[in-house]
Amino acid sequence: MLSTGSPPTTVQGRCSISWTHSGGRSSTPPEANVHATSPDGCVYVGWLPEDPSAWQRNIVWHVRVQPADGDAWVQKFGLHTPSEAVAGFPAALVTHSSC
Repeated sequence: MLSTGSPPTTVQGRCSISWTHSGGRSSTPPEANVHATSPDGCVYVGWLPEDPSAWQRNIVWHVRVQPADGDAWVQKFGLHTPSEAVAGFPAALVTHSSC
């Protein structure tokens, strides 16, 4: 069973060190925004709890994908989605991507 680990820690742990990270340092509370971008720039994952409307919409995770030869798309995840599941989603995309 997946836990609901700290989003900053989980995103930074699952997205390899070659990803670009901002926000969510170890001294930052879990309520701070965290951004990670894949090395090729095709995949972005964001934990965006600082947006008050995100809590009202129940959407605090955003994954954006820009394929090299296709239309961009977005996947959004709610408050109750385990951070490990969200972090695994873009990690799998990058591993099996032709971006």
